[in-house]
Amino acid sequence: MALPAYNLDVALEVVQTTVPGGGPCRQPTESKGELPMSRGSYPQQAVVQGVALSVLVVIATIMVAAVGAPAEKCQTSSDMDAATHTAIVSAAQRYFDMAANGDLANLRQNASPSVASNFSGIEGAVNDHRSEIAGSHGTARPAFLLEVEGTVSAAHSEFFCGVFNRRGQTADSAVFSLDGLSPGKYAIIILDAAASSPSTVSFVLQEKGNEWRLGGLYIKPVQAAGHAADWFLSRARDYKTKNQMHNAWLYYRQALILTSPLPFMKTAATDKIIDESQPLQPADFPADGKTADLAAGGATYKLTALFPAAVGSDLDLIVKYQANDVSDTNHAYQTNVTVIKAMIAKFPELKEAFSGVVARAVESSGRDYGTLLAMKDIK
Repeated sequence: MALPAYNLDVALEVVQTTVPGGGPCRQPTESKGELPMSRGSYPQQAVVQGVALSVLVVIATIMVAAVGAPAEKCQTSSDMDAATHTAIVSAAQRYFDMAANGDLANLRQNASPSVASNFSGIEGAVNDHRSEIAGSHGTARPAFLLEVEGTVSAAHSEFFCGVFNRRGQTADSAVFSLDGLSPGKYAIIILDAAASSPSTVSFVLQEKGNEWRLGGLYIKPVQAAGHAADWFLSRARDYKTKNQMHNAWLYYRQALILTSPLPFMKTAATDKIIDESQPLQPADFPADGKTADLAAGGATYKLTALFPAAVGSDLDLIVKYQANDVSDTNHAYQTNVTVIKAMIAKFPELKEAFSGVVARAVESSGRDYGTLLAMKDIK
């Protein structure tokens, strides 16, 4: 996903990926420069030598490939007809109210078939976040209408929505990157929940007949440890000025997490953060699926992920690393403590930026064991 250094999924409440036939969501590819409002994807064949023959072959190839090949289109709210826009906003508002009221039965009844048959993610998220959005009435942001044309599912779709200029995205544009979408129309709409803990509640909707069915639900806070994205951006720049590049990188990342309502959406705001922070990516932090080595206690540990996480008013650093077996919790605890101490010994600047460190030993199966140490207790 053109956010090679950012794995937004680690901190977003990614509850249910999209719609029937949909695969996992991915970050968008590069959205800089002059870009069309929508883009089709066609496979290309080798060009045969000879100018005239080459042209004929290429034209014929494109015509053949276009038959049944998926193509992507996107409309912003201002592009849609009034009836379509009203239907999308109305459906999203109904689903928001259902989530705020904990009405899981009706949410499931209004979901697309594949989502209804695998509803545990949405159920868990609504239960976990109901207190944060209960009693609130969602305020809809401008919606986007996505369309996959053709007769076969698209392995990967990029939707370029709105107006782009020579510098890239503009204030109202967006790029969406999704895998495995079946031909059809989809809507993406984000609602702001003005509650005691401000959050965004985002929906992916799928058109089924005259209805917009629930295809995905994402709930995430817009603050972390009591602060919004702008505060983390300011702090990141302060750390950069002080040459604390690891702290700066992590705070830029937290700003990006808070700025992006969805893990598969990029905007002008997220592009700006990426452009500003990318040169600071630490070579000794894990990124892009690559591990980083951490020497501790005579052993070398493979770090797989490092990211901030808010717990109440505290901002902690999460450190994930590879482990063979975590069934012996006493041993796993001791190993976690060793990793935490080694992290702070190697990167002492982290003491200034975080309240504590959580080390999570993760087996290849995904099973893990975590330990939290407050920064004041790390000697």
